[in-house]
Amino acid sequence: MFAVFTWLADWLIYEVFGLPAGGRWADALHFFVEDTTKILVLLVVMIYVIALIRASLNVERVRLFLSGRHRVVGYVLGAGFGAITPFCSCSSIPVFLGFISAGIPVGVTMAFLLTSPLINEVAVLLLLGLLGWKFTALYVVVGMSVGMLGGLLLDLWHAERLLQPFAAKAYQQAPNATLGEVARPAMSLAERHAFARGELAEIFGRVWKWVLIGVGLGAALHGFVPQGWLEAHLGQGQWWSVPAAVLLGIPLYSNATGVIPVMESLITKGLPVGTAIAFCMSTVAASLPEFILLKQAMQLKLLGLLFGLLLVSFTLVGWALNLLGPVL
Repeated sequence: MFAVFTWLADWLIYEVFGLPAGGRWADALHFFVEDTTKILVLLVVMIYVIALIRASLNVERVRLFLSGRHRVVGYVLGAGFGAITPFCSCSSIPVFLGFISAGIPVGVTMAFLLTSPLINEVAVLLLLGLLGWKFTALYVVVGMSVGMLGGLLLDLWHAERLLQPFAAKAYQQAPNATLGEVARPAMSLAERHAFARGELAEIFGRVWKWVLIGVGLGAALHGFVPQGWLEAHLGQGQWWSVPAAVLLGIPLYSNATGVIPVMESLITKGLPVGTAIAFCMSTVAASLPEFILLKQAMQLKLLGLLFGLLLVSFTLVGWALNLLGPVL
């Protein structure tokens, strides 16, 4: 499905611009073109589709099912849905906005947002082929656990209070009702389309420029960070190497499919397993471009809570896996 964006970037950078493959500028521009087109297309499609579903279905029933006594089930479903969707951190944000607008509990939405970039079926297959089933199973369990724990903690902190005004307003407009009370007249096809088109125009108009800024920053770092630097500086297994790897991963940007071969390369070149996985998780789930985009839906305090949660989670995961590395 996403091959068309790679083809477009190949054609534009290597044929139209004539840049040599493997050069820093070529890599950075290829990254920018491929990810920008992919994210913007996903943004349009996902916002429209989710808004159309919202207009077609009784979303209040879904919201009520995922809240209250069903909240733990909601965390599992949110993380599970994130694990089977092939989104990177930035392209999962349109779905996050759609969930918020539908009134899905913020913790459940966060479980999806945190898990989606970490795990997908292609990444699982790559891990199986490169590092074996034990490492793959451990990675999936860790990724889903981070998502569910993050959702639980953010619900305990009442994170809905820290959304940006437009997102908080959309979230609060979901009516408080019981399952027996949620009934509304069916909308016609024209009404559903008009509703979805209005949602698309409003949300896309708020975030498109931040897609360009965020991916542009990630592309610059992707093209110009020297290869081999990480192995040379973080390969000795010191306690501080794990939090250092997490911090180094934050300014970068990749998806799980793209970062897993890097993970395998880091491990085979001597980087401890926990340090490598902490760095790669930080790159795909806590990237600076993602936080730039999330700033449009979250206040700075919520971004800080999310940043701290991910920093601590990935550091603890890295330390634990470094201890378990010899038995993997």
